[in-house]
Amino acid sequence: MPDISVLIIDDEPSILKAVSMTLKQEHIAVTCADNGALALDILKANTFDLILLDIIMPDQDGFSILKVIRSSQNYTPVILLSGRGEDSAQVKGLELGADDYITKPFGMMELVSRVKAVLRRSNRNEKKDEIVIGQLKIYPNKHKVKSCGNEVTLTNKEFKLLCLLVESKGNVLNRDQLLTNIWGYDFDGETRTVDVHIRSLRQKLGECGKLIETVRGIGYRIGGNES
Repeated sequence: MPDISVLIIDDEPSILKAVSMTLKQEHIAVTCADNGALALDILKANTFDLILLDIIMPDQDGFSILKVIRSSQNYTPVILLSGRGEDSAQVKGLELGADDYITKPFGMMELVSRVKAVLRRSNRNEKKDEIVIGQLKIYPNKHKVKSCGNEVTLTNKEFKLLCLLVESKGNVLNRDQLLTNIWGYDFDGETRTVDVHIRSLRQKLGECGKLIETVRGIGYRIGGNES
């Protein structure tokens, strides 16, 4: 994967060193920050293809940093790193806009696989500047959606869910596929979280929400004709 750049934010020197060496072996350019303030300064002046973000740090935790990143309209994919393996921490991070969550200690092969998977998902969503299906317009690179001419505000997960359905247009995606691709981890809870997000998407999209079709007993798909 040439020309890929990753920012690693972690206060543990051993983690920074090990992850940096591993990613460089995969021909990925690496920038390191050992605290939140430095990381945010770096992000103001540079763009990256992916951010690896530790949650537990002394000056500013990863959740706070992630909030700042997303509030600044920066939608660079983020993988959270943490020794906290409980479901509540994973759910909080993913709901704040993280793309994946890895629990420490982790193997370097697992890390590389997760990094490549997140980058693949991100690259798929950025292939087109504009996607039009009837009165629904999606701008993947700008993280914007318009329904019947009106801009619609979606959460990070809702936007990714919509993009995935559109990308797979005409094909039915079951709930497990949606969970794996959008939440990016083995979900131990109810698959109803997909239904909740679909319901919210339909409500926010108004008339265009009817494009999201339910295939009873299987999952969801996008109907309509793309132009």
